[in-house]
Amino acid sequence: MNTTMKLYEEIDLTRKLTVDTEELQQILSLGRKSAVEIGVAANAKIVIGKRIVWCLKKIEEYLYSIAA
Repeated sequence: MNTTMKLYEEIDLTRKLTVDTEELQQILSLGRKSAVEIGVAANAKIVIGKRIVWCLKKIEEYLYSIAA
């Protein structure tokens, strides 16, 4: 394993501003389709070139707003 990958794996998710779709699925404990639906509904999608990341703060705020 290279050093860059090791550093990436050690980042605490509570300190990250954005995550990719796979990480979003893990955080929400949902499948890809549902995780993306929540991300889009939260207006949290960020496109950088061909890469898509999700703003965790917007997703968290959205989930709190729809929670019963």
